[in-house]
Amino acid sequence: MLLLGDGSPTRHLRLLTGHEVQVQLIAMETESSLSNDAPIEVKELMPPLIRRQVWLKCGPQILAWAESWWNELEAEHHLINKHQPIWKSLTQGRSELFREVDGLALVTAKWLESGFKHQGPFWSRHYRFFRQERELTVIREVFSPKLELWLGPSRGQASNDPEAKNFYK
Repeated sequence: MLLLGDGSPTRHLRLLTGHEVQVQLIAMETESSLSNDAPIEVKELMPPLIRRQVWLKCGPQILAWAESWWNELEAEHHLINKHQPIWKSLTQGRSELFREVDGLALVTAKWLESGFKHQGPFWSRHYRFFRQERELTVIREVFSPKLELWLGPSRGQASNDPEAKNFYK
């Protein structure tokens, strides 16, 4: 449900853990050229683009990593508090948003293993937010296996499975 739901993952994390979600900003900078591993939907956003990367923590535990791509002016307008979850930033005015999940994946990366302190692969999804029928942002999230403490065991594939994608560098 966390992967396919159209609700806020930060709200879900707060409800699951009982802790407020803390956003640890890793980077937020202009993206001059898209990397090959960026979701194809990022090309629908009007340049210049900003790419934001964060760890999402509940209490002492890192439970997700996320990145988002924004048109620079939209980012300046919507991401005033860079340490606030995106959902909170976008819904403060109670304006309507539409979320469309575009893809799911199992991913592996040593730096994710280091951040999560757990061996991969990890479940990932990417989606777009729309406002007034146009793309507002593209978001990719990767979830820690620590969520199994609250959700129960995953039936994910073993880390040596060749089907697990390794596109996070």
